[in-house]
Amino acid sequence: MRLMFWTGFWVFLIDQISKYFVVHWLGLINEQDGIIEVWPPFIEFRMAWNRGVNFGLFADYDMRWVLIAVALLISAGVIWWLNRSGGTKWAYIAGGFLIGGALGNVIDRIIYGAVADFLNMSCCGFNNPYAFNVADIAIFAGAIGLAFLGEDGKKAA
Repeated sequence: MRLMFWTGFWVFLIDQISKYFVVHWLGLINEQDGIIEVWPPFIEFRMAWNRGVNFGLFADYDMRWVLIAVALLISAGVIWWLNRSGGTKWAYIAGGFLIGGALGNVIDRIIYGAVADFLNMSCCGFNNPYAFNVADIAIFAGAIGLAFLGEDGKKAA
């Protein structure tokens, strides 16, 4: 469980630091502030405030508190599941990734009312209209890890 806690802590911290850097230090708090090319044409910072779920689905509805509750319930469920059934060290790391990312996006919804998405990747003539953040990467990696790393029946760290 300690491994999951520390993984989640560092993911959460990296996510929040990256968002603070882009939103406040680079000044991309408004979507109209433009685009900062990081590694053209592959990576750029493009501010997008996501009030919905993945890819902005349901953004027209006020689902802020519902999405916060869902993220907290899923995080609690992952903790309960791994604590009850155990798992490999990689399963605990994956759980930490998912929980740290989920809590990073929860904090955004509480503070800003939306999730701060700013990473945009495009290539080779394809202009990707969507943005994401470190928490989104961690949630995806954690979910994939939990799905494929499985349980070993023993309690780990």
